[in-house]
This record gives sequence, structure tokens and C-alpha cells, in this order.
Amino acid sequence: MTGTAAAEGVARPTLRTRLYVALQYLLPQHALSRLVRIATRSRRPWLKNRLIRAFVRGYRLEMREAEQSDPLAYESFNAFFTRRLVAGARPFAGDARTVCSPVDGTVSMAGAIDGDTLLQAKGRRYSLLELLAGDTALAARYAGGRYATIYLAPYNYHRIHMPLEGTWRGGWYVPGRLFSVNPATAASVPRLFARNERLVCDFQGEHGAFALVLVGALFVGSMSTRWHGELGRERPRRPARLPEVAAGACAATRGAELGCFNMGSTVILLLAPGSGEWSVALRPGQALRAGEPIGRLAGAAA
Repeated sequence: MTGTAAAEGVARPTLRTRLYVALQYLLPQHALSRLVRIATRSRRPWLKNRLIRAFVRGYRLEMREAEQSDPLAYESFNAFFTRRLVAGARPFAGDARTVCSPVDGTVSMAGAIDGDTLLQAKGRRYSLLELLAGDTALAARYAGGRYATIYLAPYNYHRIHMPLEGTWRGGWYVPGRLFSVNPATAASVPRLFARNERLVCDFQGEHGAFALVLVGALFVGSMSTRWHGELGRERPRRPARLPEVAAGACAATRGAELGCFNMGSTVILLLAPGSGEWSVALRPGQALRAGEPIGRLAGAAA
């Protein structure tokens, strides 16, 4: 190790990892994602069944929790991939002050936002202001607060839920690259989450503000919210504020469905400063299920 990597105790990436990351810089990321979108939404039985069989076999997927447990009964691969679960499969634990994981996934990083800085991986940091597309007022709202980055692998359940009860304040679509967000890429690509395409969803809860940043990835050409449907397909690609949500529909209960990814990706949960703390057990590498407690809001009993 040399330089910054040595100073911060960062393992030098293997040759295979360096080649994997270098290839992503060269790939036509958005063009590939558009092709994947076409294939995964095909309703031709020979294609969608082949894709589904290969996926189930490759990931040894368990379907007992799904509303439709027969993988081949879905109209397309994407419908199968974004499948809903049976009622009660992801109960949200605790009371109204319990912060719960919004997704099934694995913790990449979690902790305090150091002023404007978040930790992406060992030796990799990025700016909160960049993550929030240069919105200075929004960045000021979360500077010094808490963040948790949760990675969704392809085999994870891909719907996103509200970690707390809240009222929609606003949202932004931010165009960008579509690097993979797996651990190898997160450890190698500078400012990954502030470079990739993303949706910023800002909420006001009873005990403070919180936000969910939905980060796109390679082969994730679109994301959806419950209020706006599918986003990220507009051409040309430019930053855009999401349409306002009707007053009668802007409130969402804890555990309500917020949206979904169309392939594996990452969610970053932000808490405003002083509004709460993460559980001492929350750590990188920890597997989570949507609804599992990850923290407590201020004023709550431990």
C-alpha cells in the first residue's frame, strides 16, 4: 500500500477488481441499461421464462414469501424481480420512534455525517452537497446528522418502504453515471453515490426531517415512487424536481411502500441532526430486512 491507501489502512484492490472497475468506465452504461430494460420487460414466454429460470437457479431464490410463489407466473422478468410479498412478511418492529430499515439489504456504511462529509468505504469519502445535487438548503438540513447506506444485492426483495412516518416535502431526479454499486466498486470509484443517477426523496416526520436517496446502478435505468411511477427514462437526461404531491396523499405511514428499484442498487437514509441515533449494533456487513430496527428517534427510551 502507498500514499492515502496506506495511511488509512485500505487494502490495495486485486487485479481482477481493477479490471472490473476499469471496464465500467468504458461501457456505454445507459445504452446497456436500456437494452436490459427491454429484455426484462418482455412478455415473450420463451425469453422471460429463460431469464427467470436462470435467476432462480443462480441465486437459489426462495419464493415462499412472494404473493405469487410461482416464478414463471409473472408476466415479465421485471414483474418477477419487483414482486410483492405476502401481507405481514415484513412487519415493522417497535413504536413510532423506532427507525426501521427501509429495505432488505446489507449495511455498507453507517454513522454520523461529519459536517458535509459521508464515508463511502475505507479511504473513500464524498460530499453531502454533491449527493443532494447541490441543493444548499437541503444539505444544511442534514449536515451533521446521521446516514446509513444499504446495498441491495440482486437476490434481495426490491421494494422500498418508509422507515418512519412522514410527509413528503419534495423530490429530485438527478441524472448521472450507472456504475455498479457493489462493495468492490464502492471501494474503488471515487464519489460513487454522488456520481450515479439517483432520486432524492425528502420527508418531514413528527420528530425531525429524514430523506431517502435511491441510487441507480448498472442495468438500473429506472426507479419508481408510489406517487410518480417510473422515473429516469426521460430524454434528454437533466436534473428535475419531481411533481408536487397532492396534500391528501403526501403523508405516508411507517412501513408503507415508497417505491422500488428495477435491479439491484443502494438506498441512503439520512436523519437530520439531533433527531435520532443508530443502534450500536448497526455495522458494515450487517444483513437487514425491511422493518428491522436500526435506530431510535430522540426522546425515545432505549
